[in-house]
Amino acid sequence: MQQVHAKKFLGQHFLTDLTVARKIAETTYKGQSDQVPSTKEKVRVLEIGPGMGVLTQYLLKNPDIQLTAIEIDRESVAYLKEWYPELHLIEGDFLKLDLNIIYPEGEFNVIGNYPYNISSQIFFKVLDYKDRIPVCSGMIQKEVAERIASKPGKKAYGILSVLLQAYYDIEYLFTVDEHVFNPPPKVKSAVIRMTRNKRRRLECDEELFKTVVKTAFNQRRKQMRNSLQQLVGKGNPILEEKIFTMRPEQLSVEQFIELTTLIANNHV
Repeated sequence: MQQVHAKKFLGQHFLTDLTVARKIAETTYKGQSDQVPSTKEKVRVLEIGPGMGVLTQYLLKNPDIQLTAIEIDRESVAYLKEWYPELHLIEGDFLKLDLNIIYPEGEFNVIGNYPYNISSQIFFKVLDYKDRIPVCSGMIQKEVAERIASKPGKKAYGILSVLLQAYYDIEYLFTVDEHVFNPPPKVKSAVIRMTRNKRRRLECDEELFKTVVKTAFNQRRKQMRNSLQQLVGKGNPILEEKIFTMRPEQLSVEQFIELTTLIANNHV
């Protein structure tokens, strides 16, 4: 029974299909053999926006998980405290919280049915803690999931694709239809899993890398000699290099790394 009013400004759409909820909850540890109980240590999991606990109930039942949840909606907080008193619940805004206070050391996974209106911001924050978050999974708008998982040369390939794929292996797991939500969203949803890859550091200036990627895709239909000349100086000879005749959606993560190094070495 619906006991928390879905608030549009928070992007709330409550999942009602328990089979889907259980499958999402499993994404935080299935396939992660290095985290499952061979060491007998619990996997620390941070759930964002538990709402009425549709994922929470399955995460709490798993003896191999130590769960913490963050919820901004006071009505949901009251509901969760009543129905899941054992839950370690933090009332607050995930985007504003210092996760080093919640987890002073060690790794933790992130999971959630993420609010669609801030999902990109959530993933950018995950990147800030990339060396401490081995797995980030959950449900987002299908269009955003396709963008994150997209490969070079595809229309959906963009800033999110490059920045996340630089540090994470992306799996598009399954699509979720609108009718399993209350209220139903106007778009389809999808579940993804991001697993930290072996690339500890980029072989370039990482801050410049972000700037190059964002600047290039801000004019995605233009050749990069046009969009990136502001970074290297108009008339810089390196703009004649072949890579600058390409459009950003044609470049792999590795090529963006090479491009960043080229720009760093030829800045005027």
